[in-house]
Amino acid sequence: MSASPFLIVLIGALIGGGFLTFTFRRLGLRPYLGTGIGALAGAIAPLIFMLPLEFCMFNPDPEAVYQIDALDQLLGVMLIGVGLVVVLWPLAWAAGLWAQHRNPIQTVEVSQQGLFKSRVMPIFLLAPTITILALFLYYPSIETFRLSTLLARLGARRTAFVCLDNFTSLIVDPDYIRTIGITIGLGLAIVIIGLVLALLVATMAYQPLFGARIYRTLLIWPYAISPVVAGIIFLLMFNPAGGIINYFLEGTIGMGVGWLNDPYAAPWAVIIASVWKSMGFNVLFYIAGLQNVPKDLQESAAIDGANVFQRFRHVVFPLLSPITFFLVITNLTYAFFETFGTIDYLTSGGPLKSTTTLMYRIYEVGIVNNDLGKGAAQSIVLFVMVIGLTIFQFRTQGSRVNYGA
Repeated sequence: MSASPFLIVLIGALIGGGFLTFTFRRLGLRPYLGTGIGALAGAIAPLIFMLPLEFCMFNPDPEAVYQIDALDQLLGVMLIGVGLVVVLWPLAWAAGLWAQHRNPIQTVEVSQQGLFKSRVMPIFLLAPTITILALFLYYPSIETFRLSTLLARLGARRTAFVCLDNFTSLIVDPDYIRTIGITIGLGLAIVIIGLVLALLVATMAYQPLFGARIYRTLLIWPYAISPVVAGIIFLLMFNPAGGIINYFLEGTIGMGVGWLNDPYAAPWAVIIASVWKSMGFNVLFYIAGLQNVPKDLQESAAIDGANVFQRFRHVVFPLLSPITFFLVITNLTYAFFETFGTIDYLTSGGPLKSTTTLMYRIYEVGIVNNDLGKGAAQSIVLFVMVIGLTIFQFRTQGSRVNYGA
């Protein structure tokens, strides 16, 4: 199947015109005005991605450098959809504000303090931040997307445009699918085990003890250690030949474990090191959350006959839900990105790639194998995956968070 640029623009115009016509009619605005704005915006929206990519996903030229197949076309349709959302959603939001401005609700007039009298001043104050974001965030993001469409080698002067082949090749690569499974498995284990242990340790550390401040400080300090140093520390501990853990196991049960040589044991070495590294961060927030739990609620539950575990389950833990929700998001991000240093020094992605995560694979492909195009494509996939998991968490768990007593 091939589609001409004119047909793609026409379909975008029809979708945009229909969407804003319905939106304007629902808001009580002139529908034909929405039709015109929507048709123009819908025609422009597909060009956001299609022009830089030269409509390569739908190019029927058999002699083109890039490979045209169903996966390329599917990704092209998805990019067109993203472009439509990026353009049409702000217009629908602006139409809602316009409708409210045309039909304002009569309220008591209040003084608006703190507003800028000139439009130049807020722009002037925001200029440094916007400049920094543009130089160090937006521009590198655009360059990463551009690089993901090229056949580029580290140190090579020439590049070749390959459309979305760097992305479509990942979908049919079984090793990459396996890497996704390993990354998700390690991430879930680090988050679940880390939060459970952190909550247990924080609950015990919160008890009134002599020298509690010093004790809590010692619990938090591992968070200040870099992931690389954590990897080196646990390399000395898990070394199959002369590690401390195997020395202890051989002295007690008469056998050791090939922590770094066994594809089933190596992931647990990474999990243990990563949980230890993030423990201080989690304990710090849980202790802060426990300090804000009202004692009168626990006393009331005790008077009603609730034991320690019932008070913790029905009173304390629900009030810690904002802290838990925050830690789930931050620990998931840590498990996906910041475990790279630990894995690099502890297992180097092995054995048999059993600890090769998506982040470590990006390093192997982009730096070790000098394939910058595929490395950039995989970094975009990882970024989209983390954003998707974060949105999923907000959609499914955000409504269950209790922000009140």
